[in-house]
Parts: sequence; structure tokens; C-alpha cells
Amino acid sequence: MSIVVTGATGHLGRLVIEGLLEKVPADQVVAVVRDAGKAADLAERGVRLHVADYNRPETLQDAFAAGDKVLLISGSEVGQRVPQHQAVIDAAKAAGASLLAYTSVLGGPAADFTLADEHKATERAIEASGLPYVLLRNGWYHENYTEQLAPVLEHGAVVGSAGGGRVASAARADYAAAAVEVLTGEGHEGKVYELSGDTAWSFEEYAAEIARQTGKEIAYGPVPAETHKTILTGAGLPEPFAEILVDVDAAIARGRLAATPGDLSRLIGRPTTPLADSIAAALKG
Repeated sequence: MSIVVTGATGHLGRLVIEGLLEKVPADQVVAVVRDAGKAADLAERGVRLHVADYNRPETLQDAFAAGDKVLLISGSEVGQRVPQHQAVIDAAKAAGASLLAYTSVLGGPAADFTLADEHKATERAIEASGLPYVLLRNGWYHENYTEQLAPVLEHGAVVGSAGGGRVASAARADYAAAAVEVLTGEGHEGKVYELSGDTAWSFEEYAAEIARQTGKEIAYGPVPAETHKTILTGAGLPEPFAEILVDVDAAIARGRLAATPGDLSRLIGRPTTPLADSIAAALKG
């Protein structure tokens, strides 16, 4: 029996692999990657590699074996993820995987914004597959914001169209730790975990924390959705992606990413990482 991680060279995937290596022998971990070169360091540590492309289902046929636990990390190609995820689900079912864990979205069916649509479709496909499964409904990452600090510091402003909405984000490492717990533990079959940070924060509070840590004057500048979209496209983002980000802010304004059920801290056995800690880490570079 192996633990198989798809998207293993992505930010989340690498953190999951690191966590697994602290708990199980390296030869029990399989990293599914598109480019073996990007995972050469993992292979050197004894992790088994399987090169596969979600867009070529035949490359997934030998990725899984009977009894394997599989982590399907949601793909990054918005608009293509449903067939890509279906290819993984089909291959895992054909192989007789003992568990399929999926990184979904906070709220699941209640997540009423465009970026959640493919997650909801994937959840339905997993449920229809008959595979034993666990849904890891991840909320937002601190890094969605802290990795974009350069323009905030340059302009002295946090700009968005979420109004006074709040975000219960957590560090990417927190979500990785939750996946590791599920993959190495028992009794998670059929469970749905709503994963989010312990504390929901507002963008005004986010700006104030950046100001506190940098000593610079940083303010939150709420703007209308159309203005937000214009700012994003003016910064070079493709219009479809800008529309997705504005739609997410609208969801935040409706409270869709503010839930704090505590599943994440209970699963990992500790409090989630404070936003201030992730801001500090980002500022240190």
C-alpha cells in the first residue's frame, strides 16, 4: 500500500510530501508529476515518481495500485479541471484505491461563486464513483494575499471589492498538515472537513497589520466591482481571471469564506497559523 499525491511539485503538494516523509518511509510515497526533473530532489530522497498528464488519461493507468490512498490536489487550470479530475478518479477506481481524498472548496455546495463550480462538479463525480473518499474543503490560503505584498507596499494600499467581508484563511502548511493527517490516519472515510483558519479577518485589519509590521502607512481602499476589475486588468491580468477574482471578492462580501467551524485546528491538533505570522514571513522574503 502506498500513499499517492497528485500535483506533487506544486506549492501544496510539496508541503504534503514533506509532511508524509516525517511519518512514513519514503518508498511508500508516490509523487505524480508532469515533469520528473522538477521532482528530482524527491526521487533522491526515495520517493517514487510517476510521470502523468491529467490531459492524457492513459498516463494515469499505472499511477495507482490496489489499496493505495490517493490525494487528488485540485488542478490549477481553471476551466479544464473537471475532465482532469475525472481522469484521476477513474484511474483510482480502476486500480482499487482504498481512499480518495480531494482538496475541494470551503462550503462545498453552498459555495456560490464561479471558482467553486469545478470543485462542486468534482465532488459529485467522486460521490458517484463509489470510491471510499474524504473531502478536504479548503478555505483560502494566507498566501493568496501575502504573496502579493509588493504592490501593496508600493502603493500603500490594499485594494479590493469585498467591502467589509471577512476571510477565515490559514497557512498553506496548515492545509497540507490536514491532508497528511487524513492520509496517514484511520477513520476518515466518508468524512467531509470544512477547513479554515481559527479567526476571520477583514481587509481593513489586514492593511493595519501590514502597516504595523512595516511602519508604513497602509490603508484598505474598498472599490466597486467594475473599478476593481479595471485595476486588475490594468495591472496585466487577463480579463477572465480578473473577473474570477472580482467574483471571489463578491463572495467574501457575502460571507462565503468567513466560516470558522474549527475542523482544521482539530484535525491538525494545534491552532492554525495566525495571519500576522504569514505576513511576517512574507516580509522577510
